[in-house]
Amino acid sequence: MTLTSAYLLVSHGSRDPRPQMALERLAYLLKQQLSVRLGGMIYLELEKNYNKTAVLTPLSPILVETASLELTSVPLNIKIQQVAQQVNTRGQKNLKIIPLFLLPGVHVTEDIPKEIAIAQQVLGHTCTLELCPYLGSNRGLTELIARQFPSQTQEGKIILAHGSRYPGGNEPVKAMAISLNAVAAYWSVAPSLAQQITILAQQGKERITIVPYFLFPGGIIRAIAQQIEQLQTTLPQVQLQLAHPLGATPELAQLIIDRL
Repeated sequence: MTLTSAYLLVSHGSRDPRPQMALERLAYLLKQQLSVRLGGMIYLELEKNYNKTAVLTPLSPILVETASLELTSVPLNIKIQQVAQQVNTRGQKNLKIIPLFLLPGVHVTEDIPKEIAIAQQVLGHTCTLELCPYLGSNRGLTELIARQFPSQTQEGKIILAHGSRYPGGNEPVKAMAISLNAVAAYWSVAPSLAQQITILAQQGKERITIVPYFLFPGGIIRAIAQQIEQLQTTLPQVQLQLAHPLGATPELAQLIIDRL
């Protein structure tokens, strides 16, 4: 994290307006916390030999913008160029791009780097684009997920992620589940939520908590809730409890800042 950097949060994109609203909220929280951490001021040394002599000068508002990889009218590389122009106008030279993705799938490993490379070629040396680690690589997410599970170890626990067909893309979810004494399920690949709930029910679990490993509420979360309602009617002996996605919270913003 430096005083000369601006930041661009990149999400997947959705037709549902709620994820974009949450993304803007997260950008606001990030900007707020960055401003507090940087103190709202920068010190400029007047002379090299008198480093104790300094003046205070107001710090320009920190630039935190948002973009989507898909389902957007503006391609990501164009959006990056537009934000880079704002960076240059502010007299800055560095734009940090933060992929808000939870799994290291094709979007993280191929699509976003490709868009950044296209933008960098156009921008040349006018602005340096820095790709930050994707959000899901932050180990602090495990603690956020753990808080939503009940303390009783005998109860069933499921971490439900979107899932990826990219080789190794689901390994972080598996590792997180193991560390929390839970099992992993996926919305788009096997094992499915229904499969894992059935297995836990057969093991005698009377209560199963499902934590959706998603960023924000949206269409998929609504579909998950509907599926759980249907499953509940077929498993009256088991209490199914759906927790919340990560959400645009100060805690999530703090995790992002800690990696900058």
